[in-house]
Amino acid sequence: MSDLDHRVGVREANLVIRNLRLSNVNEANSDSLIEEIDRLFGIDEVSYNIQQGVIHLAYDATHIDLERIEATIRKHGAALHNDWWTQTKEGYYQFVDQNIKDNATHKPWSCHQSPQRSHRKRK
Repeated sequence: MSDLDHRVGVREANLVIRNLRLSNVNEANSDSLIEEIDRLFGIDEVSYNIQQGVIHLAYDATHIDLERIEATIRKHGAALHNDWWTQTKEGYYQFVDQNIKDNATHKPWSCHQSPQRSHRKRK
């Protein structure tokens, strides 16, 4: 896939896919919740499986992070499920998102740069 296969602002190199369980989601608030998350800049794809209570997210981690998505979820009266596995995944996802964001702005350096070539002919 290339960057052209995604929404505007989403780069393939920074794309992450997340699956998290939610609680307090019903048919009344699930549609508005998904629509608002889908409108956020950096979101490539979002869906919600109401039978399993799992939200599927694909987003560019340099433009949006899990905390902003969680704020939108809480705004609609829902929350991340309060079990140890969901909390463990959330912590790991936040770590990876921050790492991607930091690496995107980092300028590489090296003390082992190759010297500039002289324009002499080799014998």
